[in-house]
Amino acid sequence: MKMLITAGFLALLASPTLAFQCPADMAAIDAALQTASLSAEDLARVKELRAMGEAEHDAGNHQASVDALAEAKKLLGI
Repeated sequence: MKMLITAGFLALLASPTLAFQCPADMAAIDAALQTASLSAEDLARVKELRAMGEAEHDAGNHQASVDALAEAKKLLGI
């Protein structure tokens, strides 16, 4: 029972951390887009993932936001 309570508590602590990570990731993507040398296809995908990340963040789905933004950052090489 203690393990379950501890796991629940840790999950609650993780959500605000993810919420604060999203805007920093979006800013990093925006900055990298200014000088990125990507194919048109990759550029479109990064922009799509960036928009998806912002929408998920605004909806409160922070893990989905972090995942989308992480994929965009990977494509950008950051």
